Amino acid sequence: MSLAEKKESGLMAGPVVTETDPQSVTENAEEPEGQAPPQDAEAEAEKRLARLLSQYGATWDGPHDPNDPYNWPEWRKVSMGLIFSVGQLVTLMSASIIAAALGDISRDLGVDASTAQITLSIYFLGLGVGPFFIAALCEMDGRKRIWVASNLWYILWNALCPVGLSQALMIIARFLAATGAGAGITLTGPVMADMYHAKDRGKSLAIASFLPYLGPALGPIVGGIVVQLIYWPWLFWIVSIFDAFIVLLGIIIIKESYTPVLLRRKAAAQSDQPANPALSPMKWAFWRDFFSRLDPYLRRPIRLLVRRPIIQVISLVLALNFGIYTFMLSTFATLWIDRYGESALIGSLHYISFSIGFCITAQVGGRIMDIIYKRLRNRPKYKGEGRPEFRVPYMVPGVLFIPAGLFWYGWSAEYRITWVMVDLGAIVFTCGSSILAQALLAYTLDLFGNLGASANAATRLFSYVLGFVFPIFAPQLYERLGYGWGNSLLAFIFVALGVPVPLFLWVWGEKLRGLGKKDNEEY
Repeated sequence: MSLAEKKESGLMAGPVVTETDPQSVTENAEEPEGQAPPQDAEAEAEKRLARLLSQYGATWDGPHDPNDPYNWPEWRKVSMGLIFSVGQLVTLMSASIIAAALGDISRDLGVDASTAQITLSIYFLGLGVGPFFIAALCEMDGRKRIWVASNLWYILWNALCPVGLSQALMIIARFLAATGAGAGITLTGPVMADMYHAKDRGKSLAIASFLPYLGPALGPIVGGIVVQLIYWPWLFWIVSIFDAFIVLLGIIIIKESYTPVLLRRKAAAQSDQPANPALSPMKWAFWRDFFSRLDPYLRRPIRLLVRRPIIQVISLVLALNFGIYTFMLSTFATLWIDRYGESALIGSLHYISFSIGFCITAQVGGRIMDIIYKRLRNRPKYKGEGRPEFRVPYMVPGVLFIPAGLFWYGWSAEYRITWVMVDLGAIVFTCGSSILAQALLAYTLDLFGNLGASANAATRLFSYVLGFVFPIFAPQLYERLGYGWGNSLLAFIFVALGVPVPLFLWVWGEKLRGLGKKDNEEY
């Protein structure tokens, strides 16, 4: 007898609830596929439906319910993935778009080069703060509303950045714009995890990550064109107009995909009791207790970061990776303008090398990651049980390519070797950086399931702190050590701290995952 038949005959009943206490949700609230040995596909599906019923007071109408995001048609999943992908493209473009204009910004705002770098790097600090609020709100009230609201917030403050040519407004508005832009980085992976099983994680991330990784190239290229042909304030206004168009498309195309929120709404609709006013933002009760409801969700990523060693390890590796990336991103245009004597427009074209590396690994690497995961899971010793550690072999080329690319790029630039060699070094580095970030994101989503947004926010905080700090001292480092030894120093640091990580997670990852976790708590 199926779950739906049991419900109709009264053999299965569950409490009707309209709001699940976030403190009572287990870490894998929906248990990502592969976390338990599947004895039988139908039996596993029935167990999942029963678990959802006990947690949220409602469940799907059978394993093939078309309302379940796992069962949505492929065209809807892909179209939503593309909308989130384009939205994240705007985020990455905004981070680097002013790189080619830093000289003009420094002149017009009357600041020195280091202060001008702060106008670029402060954006990354905002990207570190914003996801904590975005993750809390989306796990409380769903993905779509917070995505739309965050993008509107970004559009407003990004458009205000150059107004009045004020140094203070530029820095404050860049920071506030970034807190909204963090929606793309925070939500894209979790939304794809809402719709795709763990065995298709690489495929889903390939769909969502193709366009964002054009950002490092498109941002400086657009920046170079605007600086040379128009006027640098239009950098901000063009991007805001573009994102406004994406938000309009998103309002039409995006559907809510977060299963806990969908089932809480379904439970409220099926209940004979009056609907909980807290579920409707149109009622005063929603706003009256808003902050009391937000509090446990807001504390979740902070507690994950403080209490879970696995999050701390992932966040530190991602931080080092991202810090080096922003270091290179903020100085790449200056390299071509000052050292190779190219114009801002021609120099910005070299950022295409970043996008080549990212696009290769996003599309090819994601599928390779899925193949590795499936083959390891299907080995007899694992009995079909998937584990987050199956993402680790894919990390190995990543941690090797990063220092190799740094040495290649740095010493090619040091001796002014042809631009081809410098760009090849940048491609090798970005391939490694993308592989490592991709594998660690998949590892995090496999481990934390429905809490992926909070876990993602927790792992990214240190990344954006270093993303803020590294570009500030980048000019001084290259001035003292040159490109060769400057990049070599970064490579040696990564070899010491980053290269051992895959071995560490493969051997001790399972034990590390259990540390800091308390029973009946999501963290």
